Amino acid sequence: MYVKPKKHLGQHFLTDQHIARRIADSLTAEKASKVLEIGPGTGVLTQYLLQRPDIELYAAEVDTESVVYLHENYPALTPRLFEGDFLQMDLEALFPEGVSLIGNFPYNISSQIFFKVLENRDRIPEVVGMIQREVAIRIAEPPGSRDYGILSVFLQAFYDIQYLFTVNEGVFNPPPKVKSAVIRLTRNNVRNLDCNESLFMKVVKTTFNQRRKTIRNSLKAAFPVLKETEEHPFFALRPEQLSVAQFTELTQWTEQQLARL
Repeated sequence: MYVKPKKHLGQHFLTDQHIARRIADSLTAEKASKVLEIGPGTGVLTQYLLQRPDIELYAAEVDTESVVYLHENYPALTPRLFEGDFLQMDLEALFPEGVSLIGNFPYNISSQIFFKVLENRDRIPEVVGMIQREVAIRIAEPPGSRDYGILSVFLQAFYDIQYLFTVNEGVFNPPPKVKSAVIRLTRNNVRNLDCNESLFMKVVKTTFNQRRKTIRNSLKAAFPVLKETEEHPFFALRPEQLSVAQFTELTQWTEQQLARL
């Protein structure tokens, strides 16, 4: 059976066995033996994950044709293969004790996958994902880089991130127009931020959505009452210059000012 890659699903099937094994070996599985592969497609990564005795592999696949192929070729996976959209899965109900994630993530939903990871951060100890290289760089970059952004801050608040290796276009069917990269996210020890997390997200999004402006201008536009306050030391900076800890400090200060006014 031949599975045709579907453009509307963002499918680019990996064809290089060496890279597939390398991705499978990048999962440490130290914190959770249950692993969920997102979008296994034709199983090039699945075959190596099934060989690992230290993990119990599950998979989520939205493409009906791929599901039929996986049932035919990987019967060992059949009892733990979910047909459906990972983004709609209730991970808390399905994996109450936690689950690590791995996969060749479709480019068109990679950011949504990582936001779902954040929502479930206390039950996802590790993520190994192959994604568009520019997104991988954005997630892994430290403060001070022009690639550092909203997703960088949110993920780095709760995960240690490693850019593992770059993958060229020619090892996929069909070849994408850009390079890919594999990254690993490992849950850190931060349970909760030392600030109002909803306000933290608003401060980060507000400043990065106007990243050409100084923090002074973007924050005062979002919170007009701050026009009446004293200057904060970070006001003259731009958002890409602030670390997670500094955004936490800025959020604490903003909350204090809002409470006073």
